[in-house]
Amino acid sequence: MTDRSDTLAISEINPEQLPVADHELHGWTHFAGLYAGEHVAATEFVIGATFVALGASTKDILIGLLIGNILAILSWTLITTPIAVQTRLSLYTYLHKIAGDSMSNLYNWANVLIFTVISAAMITVSCTAVRLLLGIPAQLQWYPTDGLFVLVVFAVGMIVVLVAMFGFNAVAEFSGLCGPWLVVMFVSGAFALFPALCDAVLGRTQLTGFADFIAIGDQSIWTGTNSDGKPGIGLLEVIGFAWAANTITHFGLIDMALLRYAKKTVYGLCTSAGMLFGHYIAWIAAGIMGAGTAVLMKSTIVELDPGDVAYRALGLSGYVIVIIAGWTTANANLYRAGLAAQAIFHNHSRMRVTFAVGVVTVVIACFPFVYKQILPLLTYAGLLVVPVGGIVFAEHVIFPRIGLTRYWVKYKGLTHSTPAVASWALGLVFGFGLNYLQVMSFFYLFVPTWAFTIVVYTVLASRYGASESYPVEEAAERDRDVAIKEYQTQQALSQGTHVDDDSAMSKALRVVSWSALAATLILASVVMFASPDMIAYERNVAVFYTWGFVSTIVYFVSAYWALQRTKKHNQVLP
Repeated sequence: MTDRSDTLAISEINPEQLPVADHELHGWTHFAGLYAGEHVAATEFVIGATFVALGASTKDILIGLLIGNILAILSWTLITTPIAVQTRLSLYTYLHKIAGDSMSNLYNWANVLIFTVISAAMITVSCTAVRLLLGIPAQLQWYPTDGLFVLVVFAVGMIVVLVAMFGFNAVAEFSGLCGPWLVVMFVSGAFALFPALCDAVLGRTQLTGFADFIAIGDQSIWTGTNSDGKPGIGLLEVIGFAWAANTITHFGLIDMALLRYAKKTVYGLCTSAGMLFGHYIAWIAAGIMGAGTAVLMKSTIVELDPGDVAYRALGLSGYVIVIIAGWTTANANLYRAGLAAQAIFHNHSRMRVTFAVGVVTVVIACFPFVYKQILPLLTYAGLLVVPVGGIVFAEHVIFPRIGLTRYWVKYKGLTHSTPAVASWALGLVFGFGLNYLQVMSFFYLFVPTWAFTIVVYTVLASRYGASESYPVEEAAERDRDVAIKEYQTQQALSQGTHVDDDSAMSKALRVVSWSALAATLILASVVMFASPDMIAYERNVAVFYTWGFVSTIVYFVSAYWALQRTKKHNQVLP
């Protein structure tokens, strides 16, 4: 049993530094919803259009995105989730345990950089919708060309900053509601524009079979020719990007923070809700919407921004999807950037540090090149943190199998790990060196970089102390784990049992919200499949724009109302 002094010592530890307790674990539906909500976002408009601009072919898109996203799912399931479930720790806590303060500080700086840039890109995306409302010209240069656009960025951006500072929990809950709606809207937007695209290419508004879809894709969407008129990227590049897009979270192990709450390792497969229903469908739908908008506006896809595309595809709902998708994504990432910065400047409050990081983020958001280059930025960001994932993988998975001691840095009482810092530095030199020499496609650089770092860290760690035995320290670690387990069991008993709201009113609100989504999809399907000519198409799409927007309002009102009722009526039974 745990004595009183152990209990007091454990109770004084920040809960984030402790393994997740058994009573805090979640089932698979939690993670399916979480990944569906997180991975259908404003970036999908940009990435979907980027594949068009890069000149991928239709078959390469359909096959390559499927293979690449399946590889990403397997990466989460086979690499990230097992470590997360076995340790029940976030990457930040685990890294501090195996590499000390200096490595953790370096890693936090990397996260500040990455999440600040991603947040800035999403703020810019949101502003493309506001730009349309105010009649501001499209920002096609790498720098802002209109002073009013800069003011819009500052106005929208500071809202994001303030919410990240004060109200992130509410935004996180609201983001969860957006997942199902975003999926429906991406599909609906593609349905709404496809007949016009079909008419422009084939001279008729309806498809007669899958061959027609391939023909339209090859001729007007994924043509195999990039925006410069040269042969575009091929199957391997498409697979590589789909796999590499989330290397930060799977090979880089950032998602240990989420998956440490999973009851079983197999729940890593729940990431398919984000990869297949999110990335696969959303990227294809965004390409269709971008190409369709370009046809209707007699423009090219590289001259359009997400606001143009969303408005043409979804009417007034297009403004909503761009603003909300960009806003919620920016908030989540700015919150992460603030946490990482506060870990560095720990003498200052999270709110003050988040505000400072937010101001820098807003300034970056004024430059449209950030969101236009999101595809390579995500890839290089992954390359920056993948060596850290390799270090953790080596320590946790490789060391016990080859007779090295896990947690040797902690057992030696070190605050600095030379092998970890050196391995990360050498991994970066190796990865970016391969890119400079153009040895291989930069979409795949994370794989050899990860493997190289594992080897280097294993060799260096074995020479600095991992090859030694620490029986006393290991016994103390086991005793500490037992004490934490007993403490958490006592905490669970004192918290009681949570009973969800199951009232008739809440059930009715959920039915209304899902019915609104179904109505939107039905209206879009009518446009897609019941428009025999352009006259019928114009009539059907006008109905979709009007009632689709009404359905959007109904969905958010009813879904958010149901959420608030559930929170209010949750009871805690002693």
